[in-house]
Amino acid sequence: MENIIRALNEFVWGPPMLVLLLGTGLYLTIGLRLLSVLKIPFAFGQLFKKPDQNEEGDVTPFAALMTALSSTIGTGNIAGVAAAIAIGGPGAVFWMWITAIVGTATKYSEGVLAVRFREIDHDGRHVGGPMYYIKNGMGKKWIWLGGLFATLGILASWGTGASIQSNSIADALNATYGISPLISAIVLSVAAAAVILGGIKRIASVASRLVPVMAISYLAGGLLVISLHLDAVPAAFGMIFSGAFGFDSAGTGISIGLLMLAMQKGVARGIFSNEAGQGSAPIAHAAAKIQDPVDQGLVAMLGTIIDTLIVCSITALVILTSGVLGPECIPTAANAADILANGQPAGCDTGAPLTVAAFDAGLTGIGEHIVAIGLTVFGFTTILGWSYYGERCCEYLFGEKSILPFRISWIVVTFLGAAALMFEGSVANIVNLFWLVADTLTGMMAAPNLVGLVFLSPVVFAMTKAHFEAVRNGTPKPRYPIIDQRKQAPKE
Repeated sequence: MENIIRALNEFVWGPPMLVLLLGTGLYLTIGLRLLSVLKIPFAFGQLFKKPDQNEEGDVTPFAALMTALSSTIGTGNIAGVAAAIAIGGPGAVFWMWITAIVGTATKYSEGVLAVRFREIDHDGRHVGGPMYYIKNGMGKKWIWLGGLFATLGILASWGTGASIQSNSIADALNATYGISPLISAIVLSVAAAAVILGGIKRIASVASRLVPVMAISYLAGGLLVISLHLDAVPAAFGMIFSGAFGFDSAGTGISIGLLMLAMQKGVARGIFSNEAGQGSAPIAHAAAKIQDPVDQGLVAMLGTIIDTLIVCSITALVILTSGVLGPECIPTAANAADILANGQPAGCDTGAPLTVAAFDAGLTGIGEHIVAIGLTVFGFTTILGWSYYGERCCEYLFGEKSILPFRISWIVVTFLGAAALMFEGSVANIVNLFWLVADTLTGMMAAPNLVGLVFLSPVVFAMTKAHFEAVRNGTPKPRYPIIDQRKQAPKE
């Protein structure tokens, strides 16, 4: 089974997907004339702007971003970064950065389209995302593509958002505090039920409180560890840049295999972490209480900056400066064949154990608690955020009556993901299988969304131009109609 999933993963994340992800981001960056980079300070200003209570939507723009971040800042920032470095080498970090930089334009475009083509469902909720902007923006002949995205979104949510998160949390709590996976499974499923059964407003409320506090705490711990190894920072950046282009530290030149591995793992983990191009975040941004799509697009792009350029970078520098990554665990021409064949250097830590070792190297006796608590809180908020994504995809396909059954299935999958640790003999194999499944589903989910982004890019460019012309001229911003399903017959 694992071999089949591995083969599918390699196909999904092959050169075509890398080109599609990075190419789409680069195309949008150029088409927007570097707006996603130049407008970052302006975007932060929009984030803290007091919302108009008369605006259409369910939650504040800040709460929408926190909901999106609740699903992005998770195990990918802690275990995922470590796995990328252990498998793809330090160079994978560079490709994570590249993915994030071009990903700001992708996230911006997703946010714009999410608000522009959202709908009001029969219960008065504001719903949107790739399936809606594909249907409402691209026309009826493309409805099948929106349906494909929604189907993959449900499957990805069960894998990426529920099982892998609860499994990582249970593993961390068991390794650090000796807590039984069964106890973790029960507590996680009950806690998740208490939040997700309250819908987007309760999810956003919890995310708005947990995400900022935990992110700041984790960053503070990481910066403290880095400050204790400041002399190693230049060497860490050296490893990142040399590894990014396949230069063997042993001086044997460029290894194409290692270069592709670094690119693949860096892009895959970058997308897994910040979800730029995946199409999940715009589902949250569609619920924002805001009228102008461009304003929410600017808020949306901050998610990529915060998640990857800040949080993931801190994790990477902690690992690379701490000295826990021995020379034998860094891809070179000497061990390239072993890595390419087995997926990682033999006898080397990967995932969360590597991050724990790095934090403990600087903060002995404290580091493991930072990682364990970080994994728990980040993983739990990811469970909450992804439950909303899967729910909206389910509603799109099957109507409002499917929401409660989906929520129940989510609670069950969350329980099983954590409880699975009780029944398998090899935890490492379970984790690797979950990562493979999650990576595969993430890539498959991204494809229809990226097609939609490219197709609708002229709409994004035109709306952006109209918005900033209105800002410069002091004239009212454009207003766009919204489809109200309450005026139509309910979907059975």
